[in-house]
Order: sequence, then structure tokens, then C-alpha cells
Amino acid sequence: MRPQRDWTDEVMARAREDGWWQEGGAVVAAVSGGPDSMALLRLLKTMSETTPLTIVVAHANHQFRGAESDAEAELVARVAQEWGLSFESVELGMPAYLEETGRNAQSASRERRYAFLEEVARKHGIRHLVTGHHADDQAETVLMRVIRGTAVSGLAGIHPRRTENGLERIRPLLRISKCELLDYCKRNGVPYAVDSSNADRHYFRNAMRHDLIPELERYNPRLKESLVRLADSAQADDDYMEHRAMQAFREGVRPSGQGFRLERRWFRGLHVALQRRLIKLILNCSSNPRQMLDFLRIEELAEAMTQHRPTSIRLDLGNGWVLRREYEESYIGPGHPESIPFHFAYAVTDGMDELNIGETGGRFELELLRGSVPGGKADRNEARFDFGELAFPLTVRSRLPGDLMQPYGLNGTKKVQDMFVDAKVPRSLRDLVPILANGDGRVLWIPGLRRSGHALVTEATAATLRIAYAEDRKT
Repeated sequence: MRPQRDWTDEVMARAREDGWWQEGGAVVAAVSGGPDSMALLRLLKTMSETTPLTIVVAHANHQFRGAESDAEAELVARVAQEWGLSFESVELGMPAYLEETGRNAQSASRERRYAFLEEVARKHGIRHLVTGHHADDQAETVLMRVIRGTAVSGLAGIHPRRTENGLERIRPLLRISKCELLDYCKRNGVPYAVDSSNADRHYFRNAMRHDLIPELERYNPRLKESLVRLADSAQADDDYMEHRAMQAFREGVRPSGQGFRLERRWFRGLHVALQRRLIKLILNCSSNPRQMLDFLRIEELAEAMTQHRPTSIRLDLGNGWVLRREYEESYIGPGHPESIPFHFAYAVTDGMDELNIGETGGRFELELLRGSVPGGKADRNEARFDFGELAFPLTVRSRLPGDLMQPYGLNGTKKVQDMFVDAKVPRSLRDLVPILANGDGRVLWIPGLRRSGHALVTEATAATLRIAYAEDRKT
């Protein structure tokens, strides 16, 4: 990379194009005191002199390095005051926090730092957070992920713009090297602090920065540039695949309580890359997706959802989630508790009425019609009965052991259980299918499946009971 190139015009042009640098705009600048964030702050100040831009400087003191950490906070506060910028700071007390919680130092520090930055943004009513991540950070991130194992989305590294919790995080320096930022600070007299912990090889990133990358640069002196280009390319591919995955999600995935359902044949017809993305998209809806987003687990789920045999599969995904495949339908989500039996007695009156089944989310619509009104176009979610042949009250209930029906058009009776099997109704849904029974207990109708041969509408029918079932359940 060439330290002497003038990169500031390039960064400012992109900022204006992206829309966050405009007259009357405002940003929160995360400033640690190091050369990268101080160079960013100097650039933002220059931009505000050209086009008015409100800058709120935010500094999080993790307090890992005692007096050195305090000196960095004092430096940032002093520069903000000298440059006439608003300043917000916090002391996070990370050593005591980590001792109390036993958490990982880097992930816990990042979480609490960003919580502070979001709080500052909310306080000032600002939607943009600008950070000083640069090209060396990007190269290191990509290489770390390659070493640890990653998919294409991981190769995208640090995204230049991403919205989280209503706050857009912007990294305008991702194509600018550390050397260029140091040169910028020197040429413009920008003060900065040197973090002594950056030399501690106990941290993986530091060991890679000081040892592994210099070794690899023996084979490719422009390794960092190559890794940054790889990230740029992967980001474009990743954005496209995420867009396609969202399209597929809207096309073929149905909400089911807190989980999701999809058809095997439809899922099998997707490209394997989309299959994996779709599974990740679904698992990301869980409360702890990291526990389940393992490559081998993704492959296991894709195979279970596409294979022809066996037709019934159940996998425990952890975090209370399961994959349940039954015939041609798969469910991914929290494991369901046992179904609650339901039973409603209903006496039909004149006119139209509704019966809502809370346990299933479904709704029966009943209408008493004068005379013989046979059904028209075949509709398995509607049935018509000779009112005079029925015994009241009718009941709507969940299935019972030993349920039998005498299906219309067949001689003799058939077990309701066998009818569910023949129709490939998933086992987990059978207790949610409402059954309409006569006052004498006889099964009259199973919406979506079959009706019985009892109480058929004929020319002699004096009154017709029309019953329709709307299945708007989400379970």
C-alpha cells in the first residue's frame, strides 16, 4: 500500500455519497485515543468545517491498564475540548466486571463498549456511529476467520455499514492502511496514544499481527491488500446471497408459533447455497444462534430436510430448538409442549354464527339455510348437512383414541388415526385438527380431509347447515 496517496478526498466523497455527511448531519465518533480513531476524529473535524456536521466524541475507558488507560481518556477529552466538540465518557471497570462474571475479556468489553456508544447516540438523538476500523483491521479479521474456519459470509470481514439496534455503524477507513493513518497524524500534528497491550501476544490478533502476517508477507508482500480485496468481493457476494435468501424465506417459509415450517420438495429444489443460507436465517431467530450455527450442524439439517427416507426425523438443536420432519413438512423452532385437548358444544341458531377454537387458532363459520342447498364446487374446508338429520348439540373437539368415521362414498368405517396417516398429516399437528361430531358422538367431518356419509343434503332437505373452517393458526 502507498502511504503518500491522498485518501481523504476519497473518504469524504464516499461519505457524501452514502448520505451521512450532509449539512445538519450528526455522528457519534468512537475515539479510543489511538492513531486510527484520532485520525478519524481529525478527518471528521475537517469535514465539519466544509459542511456543518455535529460530532459527539465518545470514549470508553475499560480500565485494563490503570494510569495508561486514564491518560488516554484525558487525551481524548482534551482534544475534544480544544476542537470545540461535545464529549461523553464512561469508566467500564472491566477487571472487576470480568472477575465477577468470568466472561471472555474481549467479547465482554466489546459488548459493554457498544452499549455505551448506543446510549450516547440515544441521548443526543443521533442515528450514525462512526468508528476507526481500518484496512489492517480488515485484513487481520479475514485471516483470523480463515484460520478458525468460516463460510463465505465470514470472508466478508468487517462491513463498512451495518445497522444494529436502530444505530447505523459506519467504518469509513476500511480501505485505509495503518501506515497511511500514522502518516496522516504526523503530517497534521494529530496527537495520539500508543496502547501497550497491542504488543501482548497473548491475544490471538496481536500474535497474528506481529508474527504470522509478517511471515506470510514473505510469500505475498501485498497480503493485506489481497485480504481487503477478498473482503470487498465477499461482501458483494454475501449481500446478494442474503437478498436471495430473504426472497426464498418469504416464498416458502411459514411462521409457526415461535418457529417455522417449510415443505421438503420446495426446499430440495433450492440451490445448496440457498439451503444453507435459509437454515442460518431461520436459526438466527433463536435467542442464542451461535450455539447452533455450526457448519456440520447446518449440513446435518439440510440433509435431514431433503432426504426421501426416513419420512419422520427429530433432531435436538440445543437452546430448546428442534428440527422435526414429518412426511413432506419440516418444522424448525422451539420444541412444542404437549397439546391441550379441546371440546366445544354448540347449539345452532338461525342466521350465521362463528365458533373460534383458541387452541388451534382456527374458526368455524356456521350458517343455517332454508331449503335444500347442496354444495357447489368441491371444498374440503366446507361441508353441508341436512339440519333435520343432526343431533344437537354438535361438538367440536380434538381427536380421541379409537375415533372412527364412516367416510362418504366408502362402505364401513375407518379409524381417524389411519385417515391422518393416509393424508400424511404431521404427527405434531394431529391433535390440532378439529373434529366435528354429532350429538350422539358420531364423527361428521374432519376439515381438510373427509366428511361422513351421515346427514347428506338431498332434495327432501328442509333446512341446510353450512359449516366452513378457516385455518389461520400459526402453530
